[in-house]
Amino acid sequence: MLDLQLKVLVLLHLAVLGIDDHQHAARRDERGSVTTEYVLWAVAVIAIVGIVVAAVTAYVQAQSGKIK
Repeated sequence: MLDLQLKVLVLLHLAVLGIDDHQHAARRDERGSVTTEYVLWAVAVIAIVGIVVAAVTAYVQAQSGKIK
């Protein structure tokens, strides 16, 4: 009887360790995702700012050509 209880306890313990290890591995796989997301947003913002600066520069140069 004690041998069976010990086996059940060991199996339960291993099952819990396996679940915990699986959850830990899942968290570990997502470590760089936030950094990647920030980099992509930064690239998008820089591109938008570049487009706006180019448009404003073109407009100012066009308008300055009209000054007499």
